[in-house]
Amino acid sequence: MAQHNHFLIAIKSMITALFFTLHCIGFSGAVGRFSAVGRKGQWQLLLNNTGVVAMHMALTHDNTVVIFDQTEAGPSVYRLRRRHNGNRCTESHDDLADSSCYAHSVEYDISSNKVRPLRLYTDTWCSSGSFLSNGTLLQTGGYGSGTRRIRYFKPCGDGQCDWRQSERSLADDRWYASNQLLPEHDRIIVVGGRRTFTYEFVPKMSSNEGSHDLSFLHQTYDRSEGGNNLYPFLHLSSDGNLFIFANRDSILFNYRSNIVIKTFPRIPGDGSRNYPGSGSSVILPLDHTNNFERMEVMVCGGAASGAHRAAGQNRFLKGLSSCGRMVITGNRHKWNMENMPGSRLLSDMLILPTGNVLIINGAKRGSGGWNNARNASLQPYLYNPNHKLGKRFSVLKSTKIARMYHSSAILLPDGRVLVGGGNPHECYTFSNVAYPTELRLQAFAPHYMGRQYHTYRPINLTINYGHGDLSGVRYGVDFNVSFWLGRKPSKVVEFNAYAPPFTTHSISMNQRLLKLRCKKVVRAEGGLVHAVLEAPPSPNVAPSGYYMLTVVNGGIPSISQWVRFLHQ
Repeated sequence: MAQHNHFLIAIKSMITALFFTLHCIGFSGAVGRFSAVGRKGQWQLLLNNTGVVAMHMALTHDNTVVIFDQTEAGPSVYRLRRRHNGNRCTESHDDLADSSCYAHSVEYDISSNKVRPLRLYTDTWCSSGSFLSNGTLLQTGGYGSGTRRIRYFKPCGDGQCDWRQSERSLADDRWYASNQLLPEHDRIIVVGGRRTFTYEFVPKMSSNEGSHDLSFLHQTYDRSEGGNNLYPFLHLSSDGNLFIFANRDSILFNYRSNIVIKTFPRIPGDGSRNYPGSGSSVILPLDHTNNFERMEVMVCGGAASGAHRAAGQNRFLKGLSSCGRMVITGNRHKWNMENMPGSRLLSDMLILPTGNVLIINGAKRGSGGWNNARNASLQPYLYNPNHKLGKRFSVLKSTKIARMYHSSAILLPDGRVLVGGGNPHECYTFSNVAYPTELRLQAFAPHYMGRQYHTYRPINLTINYGHGDLSGVRYGVDFNVSFWLGRKPSKVVEFNAYAPPFTTHSISMNQRLLKLRCKKVVRAEGGLVHAVLEAPPSPNVAPSGYYMLTVVNGGIPSISQWVRFLHQ
């Protein structure tokens, strides 16, 4: 009898284990996904004055945010005691007007809600950036003295790190260029720029490493409209090639051999999607169920035809309200169009931990550039890519602070969105203008941050790489996570890895979200859950570096923890 009972218990355990393995997590009697309908989120004012305009922002794996502006717009509001050469900044008229006596970059600490000044040596106006695999921010280009400069910011955690400028320079001027981290270890491509129709690679392997002409940039350049192909959208495809979108056109580009592999259909409609048209773009979440091979690009908003010239005449044309989605893998390519709730440009598109897309900041009329836009877009839009056409967009809670040209936004590890900047003027201007220089720092908390979801929220997420390797996890290798779930688990629990972008001018460089494979899960007593996850299969899918790993329980995300994917 005892042997019979033991056999039944063993069979029952095997069935339970199989259930968990197949479904990852699916508890009987559990609820499904929590709807976002009718839940508009909340706005929080974090700081009244960051000291510098948040023209550019990037989240580091030390949970700080690097914020910086241009250096030649005159004095900021954050005064320094000494210049970078060590000379004191006095109260003299000359020193009070000297931009080198002011900080133009700060590091924002999320936990303390404080900023500290950082020192830039050359002008970063309208520049670009990407993170290297060790979490160092590599930052390129700018204006004037900075147009060919390469800079580094390596997070340190003790408040002692600062910007460092490379002795090597870019081959060409890079003002309004775009960056993309490549599958090759710590290799970044820099594409385009104002009156620059080339691409090049950083870090530089030698002092004479040059650039390469890209005819696509010549073809998409609109001289009468300020370019309309600046800050091109770059997305790394799962086959290792580069998707490039500029103005209204796009290609799949083999950067290793300088060959255009595909020319995609032109996105329908008039107007422009790239600066100064200033639309936005994301790759929709990549999924392990198709081995991350299917890649779909989304492009939203932009400026009407002739908007840049019209703004120069004080006429502000209505922006574009259309979005296009296109699968860039496979052999059939077509833009599937839909409309946002309203016209929009100068906005940021961010992928939330849930896989939904947030469209935030910007304007309804005009174009990019100094004082070229009107009618601030105060209401964020939420886009669910999995809903039926016509049901995908919802309008969220309005802010009272206009975020126009030179604003930016990034996703934080706790699921909020950090929002800062806005300065459509050549210097800091606070009065007698339609849209004053904006130094306040906000956070937008999506509906899933609400207290009513706390019992559903996974907490105490920890990551164990295993095999004694504390530095990260190799491609295709299993790793372990543990977290705690309360008494109300969902039928659907996902494990999402997010590459934090470098954001500026409505473009989020290197942003991507991957839905990882869960191979096994065990729920212990007291709500503790252990899961075995599989790392992405290759750097084509996820270039090496730090990602935010989030457990999403029925649409309610945990606080993210950092995971590092490594080359073999």
